[in-house]
Amino acid sequence: MEMGNLYESLSLIKPEISVSIFLLLLVTFDLIFHKDKKFIPYVAIAGIIVTGVFVIGQFYISGFAFTTAKVITTSVGMVAVDSFGAFFKLIVLASSLLLVFFSYASDEIEKSKDRLGEYYALVFGMILGMMVMISASDLILIYLSLELMSLSSYVLAGFVRLRERNSEASLKYLIYGAVSSGLMLFGISMIYGLVGSTNLYEINFALQTLSLNPLVFSFATIMIVAGIGYKISAAPFHFWTPDVYEGAPISITAYLSVASKAAGFALLVRFVYTTFVTFVDVNGNWTLVNIFDWRSLLIVLSIATMTLGNFSALWQNNLKRMLAYSSIAHAGYLLLGLVVLSNQGVIAILIYFAFYLLMNLGAFYCVMLIANKIGTEDIHDLKGLGYTAPFLGISLTIFMVSLTGLPPTAGFIGKLYIFIALVDAKMITVAVIALLNTVVSLYYYVRILKNLYLVKPDTEPQIIIPSFSSKAVILILLIPVLIFGVYFSPIVELARNSISLLGL
Repeated sequence: MEMGNLYESLSLIKPEISVSIFLLLLVTFDLIFHKDKKFIPYVAIAGIIVTGVFVIGQFYISGFAFTTAKVITTSVGMVAVDSFGAFFKLIVLASSLLLVFFSYASDEIEKSKDRLGEYYALVFGMILGMMVMISASDLILIYLSLELMSLSSYVLAGFVRLRERNSEASLKYLIYGAVSSGLMLFGISMIYGLVGSTNLYEINFALQTLSLNPLVFSFATIMIVAGIGYKISAAPFHFWTPDVYEGAPISITAYLSVASKAAGFALLVRFVYTTFVTFVDVNGNWTLVNIFDWRSLLIVLSIATMTLGNFSALWQNNLKRMLAYSSIAHAGYLLLGLVVLSNQGVIAILIYFAFYLLMNLGAFYCVMLIANKIGTEDIHDLKGLGYTAPFLGISLTIFMVSLTGLPPTAGFIGKLYIFIALVDAKMITVAVIALLNTVVSLYYYVRILKNLYLVKPDTEPQIIIPSFSSKAVILILLIPVLIFGVYFSPIVELARNSISLLGL
């Protein structure tokens, strides 16, 4: 690689370099101030903010870092830098910033504060893996970034070691992760054997010019989808999710439900678009290489994921486990945006994710504050808390209404754009199935509200008064959920602009 090309490439990966530097700073601070670790969260916050500034600078930039080859007349590289990636990186960084505040308020993390340096180093390892994964346009780099993210998250899932379920969550996560990584690597090796390249753009060119065995290529693609499906908790690759979400610290559970899922969806959209799309018409509809039936696979995955998630959540009594199945169902709704194979569908995914971040993290934060006080996550222990903890009760109610997708909340707008994309693609049957699933989800969200307000408690419910900082975090999440339920055009415009430089 020429020196000029190297400097240009490094300038395009400033966010990733920033995360790496702050990761090293966290380790250094942990070693120097090993007796007083109160500064470590501030270093983490500074790292996230600095990285966010670099990411914002990548909007409306399109280019490749570490160019390795040419497809026709265009140079392509291992890392694609564009506003699509920048949007998802902002989702990851916003989730990471909120994670710091979650961890500050978490009793579980407080009991492990002597290992706070390791905790934030692992979080930044996850951030680095996710950010590289979002921009990766080479199968080897995709695999390496996914492993970097996964290895950090395996340790974080069992970080607190307060109960047996913490270690169990970490072990199950590791075992399922190892299997999915093996499947993905097997698929990558088969594609390399067929095409002779791991670059997504070169594979796209080969699919259009070479005569490949469709059966072998389809099998390899399914192996890769299995690896990605594991990260986004899509059925039937979801088995780890409820156990890991229940066993991990609530702060990490919330983080995995948003940031990890965002990185996985960014990877899936980029993989499908870059590898298989040959033409985008004036209406934004994609024409794919006729070697693999993506639409049928995605329809099956999305319907199975949302249906299994919603029906499994119906009889869950543990709040974290219920929200785990809820997040599986939301992965199914998000997959519907990709099912339509069009620009409108990708815009819907971006809009949905922006709102999903707010409402899902908000719900987890309220659950964490309640669990800190009452020492349990059982739904029946919420009886009467709507009256003795009015601020938390009202906040949790609004987040649950938004997760259901009811107006006038941001969750309604997210689902509305998914349904608009389905109707535009004339996929009415799939839209009806998704609508029926939304009705099912209403039942288990209402169960929480019923226990908060309508069921008489067996004993006197505890009075929970959140701290000023906890109230501030809730309001930071709650106010946008209500505002974007009415005035949502800024997010829609941002989503439209974010896909323009992906070539969509």
